[in-house]
Amino acid sequence: MNEYQEIAQRLRRELAELVKRAQAVEEELSHPLDADSSEQAVDLADDESLEGLGEVLRGQIRDIQQAMLRIDRGEYGTCANCGGEIGLARLKALPTATRCIACAD
Repeated sequence: MNEYQEIAQRLRRELAELVKRAQAVEEELSHPLDADSSEQAVDLADDESLEGLGEVLRGQIRDIQQAMLRIDRGEYGTCANCGGEIGLARLKALPTATRCIACAD
């Protein structure tokens, strides 16, 4: 088992949880607005918040999928900027990191 398998397992768990949360947000957004106009304003504000949350979740899902793809390709842990190694401690703290500490600053 290579050094990134533990991280890959963590990413798979996080991905499954994020997908569930994103589906719940999409389901909530698919409900029609309340016919009561006073409730519609509240519903619209809620929908805007949910849309923002959905966007954040989709970004996190995309980042995790890209990290998993880098693991599969053997590119994980290589800085996208300088080509150097991203430290294991950084990857454990931020598994979707694409840049080493020096390039991230």
